[in-house]
Amino acid sequence: MAITEDKVWAALERLIDPVTQKSYVAARSKNAVRIKGGKVHIEIELDYPAKTRADAIRDEIAAAVHALFGVEETEVGVISKIAAHAIPRGRKLLPGVRNIVAVASGKGGVGKSTTAVNIALALAQEGATVGLLDADLYGPSIPQMLGVPEAHPESPDWKSFVPIRAHGLQAISVGFLVDVDSPMIWRGPMVAQVLEQLLTKSHWNDLDYLVVDMPPGTGDAQLTLAQKAPVTGALIVTTPQDIALIDARKGLKMFEKVGVPILGVVENMSTHICPECGHEEPIFGQGGAEKICDDFGVAFLGALPLDRAIREMTDAGRPTLIGAPQSRAAENYRTIACRVAAQIATLGKEMSGKFPNIVVRND
Repeated sequence: MAITEDKVWAALERLIDPVTQKSYVAARSKNAVRIKGGKVHIEIELDYPAKTRADAIRDEIAAAVHALFGVEETEVGVISKIAAHAIPRGRKLLPGVRNIVAVASGKGGVGKSTTAVNIALALAQEGATVGLLDADLYGPSIPQMLGVPEAHPESPDWKSFVPIRAHGLQAISVGFLVDVDSPMIWRGPMVAQVLEQLLTKSHWNDLDYLVVDMPPGTGDAQLTLAQKAPVTGALIVTTPQDIALIDARKGLKMFEKVGVPILGVVENMSTHICPECGHEEPIFGQGGAEKICDDFGVAFLGALPLDRAIREMTDAGRPTLIGAPQSRAAENYRTIACRVAAQIATLGKEMSGKFPNIVVRND
């Protein structure tokens, strides 16, 4: 019996993408099958970056097709194509940026910046072009975390900035522009003005994703970002602790009110790993982030441990994805980053025409 395209699709129907939890052939129009005698060539187009996973995907698909009767040779191509997200009518994409991802938290001290840096690095290692904007103007930490605390961005016209390059990222932070010991004693309007300048006056170079490390809370910076930039979506970082979960709920509701889609929730410090014996214990509680996701109908993106090594590497300017790329924590960050990218791709297909206006009232 001759090999047919329908038989190839049927063989692939049962293969589930662990990132999207959907069949690789769900987006059938994006895939191509060519058959010549006993040779089958398949091209799979992913809408998220997957450089480190491409070989495994390729092998899995090749094995399924090669098992068909009559197939003598199988070639599988896996490519990633990251599209710009849908934006409200009348608004424009940020020049040089396809997607903007806000990483936020309801309160400080939950590891939001560490999570933002490692997610940005994970996306870059998966093959995407990634920028990192430090929007925490009162407590900028990105320069130290990237190991470039003394760097200063160039300004070709004294009005705009060329982002600093570090670990494959394009990064900008007010921490590059002021002395590390200088406090930012600014009122709300100044915060909004500086954040808008960092966003729009930075020379972002063809970014697939701009990861924005937001300050904690629900204040001026969050509102400015929602009003001034076409944000693709936000992810919320929390710990399992009840107090953190209360504030995480506020953060979720805030982004809902300003029309920013929620990509999901990351539970940081989910368990404590003893550096001596490796014993793992949920010292801050269990299941809190997943409960929030159920209540709000958003995705649970993953859990990260409270691990001394993560803190030590980040303080040294070599975050986990750089300092220990083969570690369990690094794999967790990569999984979360791919899930974020997959959520963004899904939003791009679903959100067209569904954007509310943002109105700020003083009453």
